[in-house]
Amino acid sequence: MFADRLAQVAAEVGGHLDALLMQYPDQQVIDAMRYAVAGGKRLRAFLVMESAALHDVPADRAVQAAAAIEAIHAYSLVHDDLPCMDDDDLRRGLPTVHLKWDQATAVLAGDGLQTLAFELLADPLTHPDAAIRIDLISTLAHAAGARGMVLGQARDIAAETCSTPPGLEQITALQAGKTGALIVWSAEAGARLASADPAPMRSYAKALGLAFQIADDILDVEGDAAKAGKRLNKDASAGKATFVSLLGLDEAKTRARTLARDAEAALIPYGDAARNLREAARFVISREM
Repeated sequence: MFADRLAQVAAEVGGHLDALLMQYPDQQVIDAMRYAVAGGKRLRAFLVMESAALHDVPADRAVQAAAAIEAIHAYSLVHDDLPCMDDDDLRRGLPTVHLKWDQATAVLAGDGLQTLAFELLADPLTHPDAAIRIDLISTLAHAAGARGMVLGQARDIAAETCSTPPGLEQITALQAGKTGALIVWSAEAGARLASADPAPMRSYAKALGLAFQIADDILDVEGDAAKAGKRLNKDASAGKATFVSLLGLDEAKTRARTLARDAEAALIPYGDAARNLREAARFVISREM
């Protein structure tokens, strides 16, 4: 059931984004935006849609927020793949945006996707109450900006040339921004749309986000590049500290399983209605790509 729901959300949110971008001018940068936002598992969108369903938020409102977080995520990947960042040539099994077009187009496509996210959240279709829309915009700006994802990315870059390699506490804080912040926002979005307390979903998402990153580090070591759709073993080649390098492979796997159980436990107040979210916690530590 989880796999079917994940695929359903991916198709629905992908179609929503494609329909929106079809309304834009016929320009190369728009083609690049559509290319960048296509595909992927859309786990963040799934978290938005499931948390919204948990709080009885209409799907036509939730899909706006789900599309917004996918636009932000896609922008971050486009910029992260640039030569000045991670210098990747493959994303989701396809050439990265700067290789398919050029670096300038990649920068602008990322900029366009970032602003699209806030355009979506500002739209009354997301919610008729302007205060709720402002809350979504403000919290996403916080999660995606220099107190969240951007801060995590900056710390990641700094760690590559740091004279003292970061320890477990530093890597955990780094990933809480780089990966975790958007996952937390996604899981909280449904509660925010319903003016409900987001705290239970925040606890779930913090554990989920960390489990997700540890699983990514594990996949970078023992994953299948063909299934991942990107280069693997990059972290080891770059000499970067990861959860695997700091904990060892077996302990990293144990830590990821523990965090997945913590995420599931945070959902107890929601009962059986949260079963898909529980399965998501198991999915992030067992996925192969």
